Amino acid sequence: MKLNDVAVRKAKPEANPRKLSDGGGLYVLIHPNGGKYWQLAYRFAGKQKTLALGIYPDVSLSAARKRRDDARELIADGIDPSAAKQTKKRQDKIMAANTFESVAREWVENRANDWTAGHKALTLRTLEQDAFPSLGHRPIAEITPAELLGTMRIIEKRGALEIASRVLQRSGAVFRYAIATDRCKSNPATELRGALKSPQHSHYTTIEKGGFPQLLRDIDSYQGSPLTTCALQLIALTFTRTSELIEAEWKEIDFDRAEWLIPAERMKMRRPHLVPLSAQAVAAFREVAKLSGDRRYVFPNRNDPTKPASKAVILRALGRMGYTGKMTGHGFRSAASTALNEHKTKWGIHRDAIEVQLAHVEKNASRAAYNFAEYLDERRAMMQQWADHLDTLKTGAQVIPLRANSSTR
Repeated sequence: MKLNDVAVRKAKPEANPRKLSDGGGLYVLIHPNGGKYWQLAYRFAGKQKTLALGIYPDVSLSAARKRRDDARELIADGIDPSAAKQTKKRQDKIMAANTFESVAREWVENRANDWTAGHKALTLRTLEQDAFPSLGHRPIAEITPAELLGTMRIIEKRGALEIASRVLQRSGAVFRYAIATDRCKSNPATELRGALKSPQHSHYTTIEKGGFPQLLRDIDSYQGSPLTTCALQLIALTFTRTSELIEAEWKEIDFDRAEWLIPAERMKMRRPHLVPLSAQAVAAFREVAKLSGDRRYVFPNRNDPTKPASKAVILRALGRMGYTGKMTGHGFRSAASTALNEHKTKWGIHRDAIEVQLAHVEKNASRAAYNFAEYLDERRAMMQQWADHLDTLKTGAQVIPLRANSSTR
Protein backbone atom coordinates (compact mmCIF):
# COMPACT_ATOMS: atom_id res chain seq x y z
CA MET A 1 0.00 0.00 0.00
CA LYS A 2 1.38 3.36 -1.00
CA LEU A 3 1.93 6.17 1.47
CA ASN A 4 0.31 9.57 1.50
CA ASP A 5 1.61 12.79 3.02
CA VAL A 6 -0.84 12.70 5.95
CA ALA A 7 0.28 9.21 6.93
CA VAL A 8 3.94 10.20 6.85
CA ARG A 9 3.31 13.41 8.79
CA LYS A 10 1.29 11.70 11.53
CA ALA A 11 3.51 8.64 11.87
CA LYS A 12 4.72 8.40 15.48
CA PRO A 13 8.13 7.16 16.64
CA GLU A 14 8.39 3.93 18.61
CA ALA A 15 11.04 2.42 20.87
CA ASN A 16 12.81 0.94 17.85
CA PRO A 17 13.29 2.29 14.32
CA ARG A 18 10.46 1.32 11.99
CA LYS A 19 9.79 1.53 8.28
CA LEU A 20 6.79 2.72 6.31
CA SER A 21 7.00 1.44 2.74
CA ASP A 22 5.82 3.31 -0.35
CA GLY A 23 6.71 0.68 -2.94
CA GLY A 24 9.46 0.28 -5.49
CA GLY A 25 12.01 0.02 -2.68
CA LEU A 26 11.17 3.46 -1.24
CA TYR A 27 10.40 3.75 2.46
CA VAL A 28 10.58 6.26 5.28
CA LEU A 29 12.63 5.15 8.29
CA ILE A 30 11.26 6.61 11.54
CA HIS A 31 13.83 6.85 14.33
CA PRO A 32 12.93 6.76 18.03
CA ASN A 33 13.84 10.45 18.30
CA GLY A 34 11.18 11.30 15.70
CA GLY A 35 13.49 11.80 12.72
CA LYS A 36 12.05 10.58 9.40
CA TYR A 37 14.53 9.54 6.70
CA TRP A 38 13.73 8.59 3.11
CA GLN A 39 15.67 5.57 1.90
CA LEU A 40 15.74 3.32 -1.15
CA ALA A 41 16.43 -0.37 -0.89
CA TYR A 42 17.85 -1.85 -4.10
CA ARG A 43 20.13 -4.56 -5.46
CA PHE A 44 23.15 -3.85 -7.60
CA ALA A 45 25.67 -6.36 -8.89
CA GLY A 46 24.03 -9.04 -6.74
CA LYS A 47 24.34 -7.05 -3.51
CA GLN A 48 21.63 -5.51 -1.35
CA LYS A 49 22.19 -1.77 -0.90
CA THR A 50 20.54 1.29 0.64
CA LEU A 51 20.51 4.83 -0.74
CA ALA A 52 19.66 7.85 1.44
CA LEU A 53 17.22 10.18 -0.31
CA GLY A 54 16.75 12.95 2.23
CA ILE A 55 14.92 13.91 5.42
CA TYR A 56 11.18 14.51 5.75
CA PRO A 57 9.65 17.12 5.64
CA ASP A 58 12.57 18.90 3.88
CA VAL A 59 12.14 16.27 1.18
CA SER A 60 8.44 15.72 0.53
CA LEU A 61 6.85 12.42 -0.44
CA SER A 62 6.59 13.46 -4.08
CA ALA A 63 10.25 14.60 -4.12
CA ALA A 64 11.33 11.30 -2.54
CA ARG A 65 9.45 9.38 -5.24
CA LYS A 66 11.18 11.47 -7.93
CA ARG A 67 14.57 10.67 -6.43
CA ARG A 68 13.64 6.97 -6.27
CA ASP A 69 12.66 6.96 -9.94
CA ASP A 70 15.89 8.75 -10.93
CA ALA A 71 17.93 6.21 -8.99
CA ARG A 72 16.14 3.28 -10.60
CA GLU A 73 16.87 4.75 -14.05
CA LEU A 74 20.57 4.75 -13.16
CA ILE A 75 20.32 1.13 -12.03
CA ALA A 76 18.65 0.22 -15.31
CA ASP A 77 21.60 1.87 -17.11
CA GLY A 78 24.09 -0.18 -15.12
CA ILE A 79 25.09 2.65 -12.77
CA ASP A 80 25.17 2.26 -9.01
CA PRO A 81 23.25 5.31 -7.62
CA SER A 82 25.21 5.22 -4.37
CA ALA A 83 28.50 5.44 -6.25
CA ALA A 84 27.09 8.18 -8.49
CA LYS A 85 26.01 10.13 -5.40
CA GLN A 86 29.49 9.90 -3.85
CA THR A 87 31.09 10.99 -7.13
CA LYS A 88 28.82 14.03 -7.27
CA LYS A 89 29.68 14.88 -3.66
CA ARG A 90 33.36 14.80 -4.47
CA GLN A 91 32.84 16.92 -7.58
CA ASP A 92 30.74 19.45 -5.66
CA LYS A 93 33.44 19.66 -2.99
CA ILE A 94 36.14 20.22 -5.59
CA MET A 95 34.06 22.89 -7.32
CA ALA A 96 33.33 24.63 -4.03
CA ALA A 97 37.05 24.69 -3.25
CA ASN A 98 37.93 25.90 -6.75
CA THR A 99 36.10 29.19 -6.71
CA PHE A 100 37.23 32.01 -8.95
CA GLU A 101 38.77 33.78 -5.96
CA SER A 102 40.71 30.77 -4.69
CA VAL A 103 42.11 29.99 -8.14
CA ALA A 104 42.89 33.67 -8.78
CA ARG A 105 44.83 33.98 -5.52
CA GLU A 106 46.71 30.79 -6.37
CA TRP A 107 47.54 32.21 -9.81
CA VAL A 108 48.85 35.43 -8.27
CA GLU A 109 51.09 33.49 -5.87
CA ASN A 110 52.28 31.29 -8.72
CA ARG A 111 53.39 34.38 -10.66
CA ALA A 112 54.91 36.17 -7.65
CA ASN A 113 58.48 35.24 -8.55
CA ASP A 114 58.05 36.90 -11.95
CA TRP A 115 56.63 40.16 -10.57
CA THR A 116 57.72 42.93 -8.28
CA ALA A 117 55.95 43.18 -4.93
CA GLY A 118 54.19 46.32 -6.16
CA HIS A 119 52.88 44.68 -9.33
CA LYS A 120 51.67 41.68 -7.35
CA ALA A 121 49.83 43.92 -4.90
CA LEU A 122 48.28 45.97 -7.72
CA THR A 123 47.11 42.85 -9.59
CA LEU A 124 45.54 41.37 -6.48
CA ARG A 125 43.92 44.68 -5.50
CA THR A 126 42.36 45.01 -8.96
CA LEU A 127 40.79 41.55 -8.65
CA GLU A 128 39.68 42.12 -5.06
CA GLN A 129 37.95 45.38 -5.89
CA ASP A 130 36.36 44.57 -9.24
CA ALA A 131 36.17 40.80 -9.81
CA PHE A 132 35.82 39.01 -6.47
CA PRO A 133 32.63 40.81 -5.30
CA SER A 134 30.56 39.25 -8.09
CA LEU A 135 32.65 36.27 -9.23
CA GLY A 136 34.80 35.33 -6.26
CA HIS A 137 32.39 32.84 -4.69
CA ARG A 138 31.49 31.15 -7.98
CA PRO A 139 33.01 27.78 -8.98
CA ILE A 140 35.38 28.78 -11.75
CA ALA A 141 34.21 25.94 -14.00
CA GLU A 142 30.64 27.29 -13.96
CA ILE A 143 31.32 30.92 -14.91
CA THR A 144 29.87 31.73 -18.33
CA PRO A 145 30.88 34.45 -20.81
CA ALA A 146 27.60 36.26 -20.07
CA GLU A 147 28.33 36.22 -16.34
CA LEU A 148 31.86 37.54 -16.87
CA LEU A 149 30.53 40.24 -19.19
CA GLY A 150 28.04 41.25 -16.48
CA THR A 151 30.94 41.91 -14.14
CA MET A 152 32.68 44.00 -16.78
CA ARG A 153 29.50 46.00 -17.37
CA ILE A 154 29.38 46.93 -13.67
CA ILE A 155 32.87 48.42 -14.01
CA GLU A 156 31.98 50.17 -17.27
CA LYS A 157 28.97 51.85 -15.65
CA ARG A 158 31.42 53.66 -13.37
CA GLY A 159 33.11 55.02 -16.46
CA ALA A 160 36.24 53.01 -15.61
CA LEU A 161 36.81 51.61 -19.09
CA GLU A 162 40.56 51.12 -18.68
CA ILE A 163 39.96 49.18 -15.47
CA ALA A 164 37.32 47.00 -17.16
CA SER A 165 39.83 46.11 -19.87
CA ARG A 166 42.50 45.35 -17.25
CA VAL A 167 40.17 43.19 -15.14
CA LEU A 168 39.12 41.22 -18.22
CA GLN A 169 42.76 40.68 -19.17
CA ARG A 170 43.67 39.44 -15.69
CA SER A 171 40.54 37.31 -15.44
CA GLY A 172 41.48 35.68 -18.73
CA ALA A 173 44.88 34.82 -17.28
CA VAL A 174 43.17 33.26 -14.23
CA PHE A 175 41.00 31.10 -16.49
CA ARG A 176 44.02 30.02 -18.54
CA TYR A 177 45.72 28.96 -15.32
CA ALA A 178 42.57 27.09 -14.25
CA ILE A 179 42.50 25.24 -17.57
CA ALA A 180 46.18 24.33 -17.24
CA THR A 181 45.58 22.98 -13.72
CA ASP A 182 42.42 21.08 -14.76
CA ARG A 183 39.96 23.23 -12.81
CA CYS A 184 37.88 24.31 -15.81
CA LYS A 185 37.55 23.48 -19.49
CA SER A 186 37.13 26.83 -21.22
CA ASN A 187 38.10 30.48 -20.94
CA PRO A 188 35.00 32.74 -21.10
CA ALA A 189 37.23 35.81 -21.40
CA THR A 190 38.19 34.80 -24.95
CA GLU A 191 34.51 35.01 -25.93
CA LEU A 192 34.36 38.68 -24.91
CA ARG A 193 36.80 40.06 -27.47
CA GLY A 194 35.28 43.22 -28.84
CA ALA A 195 32.47 43.19 -26.28
CA LEU A 196 33.84 45.96 -24.06
CA LYS A 197 33.67 49.67 -24.73
CA SER A 198 36.95 51.02 -26.01
CA PRO A 199 38.51 53.60 -23.68
CA GLN A 200 39.68 56.90 -25.10
CA HIS A 201 43.38 56.70 -24.31
CA SER A 202 44.72 59.76 -22.57
CA HIS A 203 48.13 58.05 -22.46
CA TYR A 204 50.82 59.47 -20.25
CA THR A 205 51.23 62.95 -21.65
CA THR A 206 49.37 65.53 -23.71
CA ILE A 207 52.20 68.06 -24.06
CA GLU A 208 51.69 69.88 -27.34
CA LYS A 209 54.25 69.73 -30.13
CA GLY A 210 57.32 71.65 -29.06
CA GLY A 211 56.40 71.53 -25.35
CA PHE A 212 59.06 69.03 -24.33
CA PRO A 213 62.07 71.37 -24.68
CA GLN A 214 60.33 73.89 -22.40
CA LEU A 215 59.68 71.12 -19.88
CA LEU A 216 63.41 70.29 -19.86
CA ARG A 217 64.24 73.95 -19.25
CA ASP A 218 61.65 74.13 -16.48
CA ILE A 219 63.23 71.10 -14.82
CA ASP A 220 66.66 72.72 -14.79
CA SER A 221 65.20 75.87 -13.20
CA TYR A 222 62.94 74.04 -10.74
CA GLN A 223 62.79 75.92 -7.42
CA GLY A 224 62.05 72.91 -5.22
CA SER A 225 64.40 70.48 -3.52
CA PRO A 226 67.74 69.97 -5.32
CA LEU A 227 67.21 66.20 -4.93
CA THR A 228 63.91 66.49 -6.78
CA THR A 229 65.54 68.50 -9.56
CA CYS A 230 68.14 65.76 -10.00
CA ALA A 231 65.40 63.08 -9.93
CA LEU A 232 63.57 64.90 -12.74
CA GLN A 233 66.78 65.24 -14.76
CA LEU A 234 67.66 61.57 -14.27
CA ILE A 235 64.22 60.24 -15.21
CA ALA A 236 64.49 62.24 -18.45
CA LEU A 237 68.03 60.98 -19.10
CA THR A 238 67.45 57.31 -18.19
CA PHE A 239 63.69 56.95 -18.91
CA THR A 240 63.36 54.23 -16.27
CA ARG A 241 60.10 53.67 -14.43
CA THR A 242 59.49 56.08 -11.57
CA SER A 243 59.76 53.42 -8.86
CA GLU A 244 63.01 52.11 -10.34
CA LEU A 245 64.61 55.55 -10.03
CA ILE A 246 63.15 56.71 -6.71
CA GLU A 247 63.95 53.42 -4.95
CA ALA A 248 67.51 53.23 -6.35
CA GLU A 249 70.29 52.39 -3.89
CA TRP A 250 73.85 53.69 -4.09
CA LYS A 251 75.23 50.16 -4.29
CA GLU A 252 73.56 49.86 -7.71
CA ILE A 253 75.55 52.80 -9.17
CA ASP A 254 79.01 52.13 -10.60
CA PHE A 255 80.62 55.51 -11.34
CA ASP A 256 83.81 53.95 -12.72
CA ARG A 257 81.92 51.94 -15.33
CA ALA A 258 79.20 54.58 -15.75
CA GLU A 259 76.51 51.94 -15.20
CA TRP A 260 73.45 51.50 -13.06
CA LEU A 261 72.45 47.87 -12.46
CA ILE A 262 68.89 47.57 -11.16
CA PRO A 263 68.40 44.20 -9.43
CA ALA A 264 65.69 41.80 -10.58
CA GLU A 265 63.57 42.19 -7.45
CA ARG A 266 62.99 45.88 -8.26
CA MET A 267 62.06 45.35 -11.89
CA LYS A 268 58.51 44.84 -13.13
CA MET A 269 59.48 41.68 -15.03
CA ARG A 270 61.78 40.43 -12.25
CA ARG A 271 64.87 40.52 -14.44
CA PRO A 272 68.02 42.62 -13.73
CA HIS A 273 68.26 45.74 -15.87
CA LEU A 274 71.48 47.52 -16.83
CA VAL A 275 71.30 51.24 -17.57
CA PRO A 276 74.43 52.68 -19.27
CA LEU A 277 74.90 56.19 -17.88
CA SER A 278 75.63 59.13 -20.16
CA ALA A 279 78.10 61.75 -19.02
CA GLN A 280 75.13 63.96 -18.10
CA ALA A 281 73.55 61.18 -16.02
CA VAL A 282 76.82 60.52 -14.19
CA ALA A 283 77.06 64.24 -13.42
CA ALA A 284 73.50 64.25 -12.07
CA PHE A 285 74.17 61.23 -9.87
CA ARG A 286 77.35 62.91 -8.56
CA GLU A 287 75.29 65.96 -7.61
CA VAL A 288 72.89 63.71 -5.72
CA ALA A 289 75.83 61.98 -4.02
CA LYS A 290 76.80 65.32 -2.44
CA LEU A 291 73.36 65.37 -0.79
CA SER A 292 72.67 61.72 0.03
CA GLY A 293 75.86 59.79 -0.63
CA ASP A 294 76.07 58.58 2.96
CA ARG A 295 72.59 57.10 2.81
CA ARG A 296 71.40 53.73 1.53
CA TYR A 297 68.98 55.25 -0.95
CA VAL A 298 69.89 57.69 -3.70
CA PHE A 299 66.68 59.60 -2.93
CA PRO A 300 66.03 59.14 0.79
CA ASN A 301 62.71 59.95 2.39
CA ARG A 302 62.71 63.37 3.98
CA ASN A 303 60.90 62.16 7.12
CA ASP A 304 62.65 58.79 7.43
CA PRO A 305 66.01 58.68 5.59
CA THR A 306 66.19 54.90 6.08
CA LYS A 307 63.43 54.61 3.47
CA PRO A 308 63.24 55.80 -0.15
CA ALA A 309 61.33 58.95 -1.08
CA SER A 310 57.71 58.72 -2.13
CA LYS A 311 57.12 57.58 -5.71
CA ALA A 312 54.77 60.56 -6.02
CA VAL A 313 57.65 63.04 -5.79
CA ILE A 314 58.03 63.20 -9.58
CA LEU A 315 54.34 63.74 -10.23
CA ARG A 316 54.06 66.38 -7.49
CA ALA A 317 57.03 68.30 -8.88
CA LEU A 318 55.57 68.23 -12.39
CA GLY A 319 52.32 69.55 -10.95
CA ARG A 320 54.11 72.44 -9.22
CA MET A 321 55.68 73.36 -12.56
CA GLY A 322 52.24 73.51 -14.19
CA TYR A 323 52.21 70.14 -15.93
CA THR A 324 49.28 68.53 -14.11
CA GLY A 325 47.36 66.42 -16.63
CA LYS A 326 50.06 67.07 -19.24
CA MET A 327 53.00 64.98 -18.07
CA THR A 328 53.82 62.15 -15.68
CA GLY A 329 56.96 60.25 -14.80
CA HIS A 330 55.92 57.57 -17.25
CA GLY A 331 55.65 60.19 -19.97
CA PHE A 332 59.44 60.35 -20.19
CA ARG A 333 59.45 56.71 -21.29
CA SER A 334 56.92 57.54 -24.00
CA ALA A 335 59.04 60.49 -25.10
CA ALA A 336 62.22 58.42 -25.28
CA SER A 337 60.53 55.52 -27.06
CA THR A 338 58.98 57.82 -29.65
CA ALA A 339 62.12 59.84 -30.33
CA LEU A 340 64.55 56.92 -30.36
CA ASN A 341 62.39 54.98 -32.79
CA GLU A 342 62.06 58.04 -35.01
CA HIS A 343 65.83 58.60 -34.96
CA LYS A 344 66.97 54.96 -35.04
CA THR A 345 68.02 55.04 -38.69
CA LYS A 346 69.75 58.40 -38.42
CA TRP A 347 71.52 57.41 -35.19
CA GLY A 348 72.21 53.82 -36.26
CA ILE A 349 70.19 52.23 -33.47
CA HIS A 350 68.72 48.73 -33.69
CA ARG A 351 65.08 48.54 -32.62
CA ASP A 352 65.89 45.69 -30.24
CA ALA A 353 68.42 47.88 -28.45
CA ILE A 354 65.65 50.38 -27.74
CA GLU A 355 63.35 47.63 -26.46
CA VAL A 356 66.06 46.21 -24.20
CA GLN A 357 66.77 49.66 -22.79
CA LEU A 358 63.07 50.14 -22.09
CA ALA A 359 63.22 46.79 -20.22
CA HIS A 360 60.62 45.28 -22.51
CA VAL A 361 61.05 41.51 -22.41
CA GLU A 362 60.08 39.64 -25.56
CA LYS A 363 57.30 37.09 -25.06
CA ASN A 364 58.72 34.97 -27.85
CA ALA A 365 60.09 31.72 -26.41
CA SER A 366 63.30 32.13 -28.40
CA ARG A 367 64.05 35.26 -26.37
CA ALA A 368 63.39 33.59 -23.01
CA ALA A 369 67.08 33.60 -22.09
CA TYR A 370 67.11 37.35 -21.43
CA ASN A 371 70.57 38.93 -21.17
CA PHE A 372 70.60 42.26 -19.35
CA ALA A 373 73.90 43.20 -21.04
CA GLU A 374 72.54 42.58 -24.55
CA TYR A 375 73.38 45.32 -27.09
CA LEU A 376 75.39 46.99 -24.32
CA ASP A 377 77.86 48.88 -26.54
CA GLU A 378 75.07 50.06 -28.81
CA ARG A 379 72.92 51.04 -25.84
CA ARG A 380 75.81 52.92 -24.24
CA ALA A 381 76.20 55.00 -27.40
CA MET A 382 72.42 55.43 -27.66
CA MET A 383 72.10 56.74 -24.11
CA GLN A 384 74.79 59.34 -24.78
CA GLN A 385 73.08 60.34 -28.03
CA TRP A 386 69.81 60.70 -26.13
CA ALA A 387 71.42 62.87 -23.43
CA ASP A 388 73.08 65.06 -26.06
CA HIS A 389 69.75 65.30 -27.88
CA LEU A 390 68.06 66.56 -24.71
CA ASP A 391 70.78 69.21 -24.32
CA THR A 392 70.16 70.30 -27.91
CA LEU A 393 66.41 70.50 -27.28
CA LYS A 394 66.95 72.71 -24.25
CA THR A 395 68.87 75.25 -26.33
CA GLY A 396 65.89 75.51 -28.66
CA ALA A 397 67.69 74.17 -31.74
CA GLN A 398 65.19 71.34 -32.20
CA VAL A 399 61.76 70.34 -31.01
CA ILE A 400 60.44 66.90 -30.24
CA PRO A 401 56.73 66.09 -30.50
CA LEU A 402 55.62 63.93 -27.58
CA ARG A 403 53.30 61.28 -28.90
CA ALA A 404 52.19 58.82 -26.28
CA ASN A 405 53.04 55.20 -26.99
CA SER A 406 50.54 52.95 -25.24
CA SER A 407 52.86 49.97 -25.65
CA THR A 408 55.54 51.66 -23.51
CA ARG A 409 54.82 50.20 -20.10
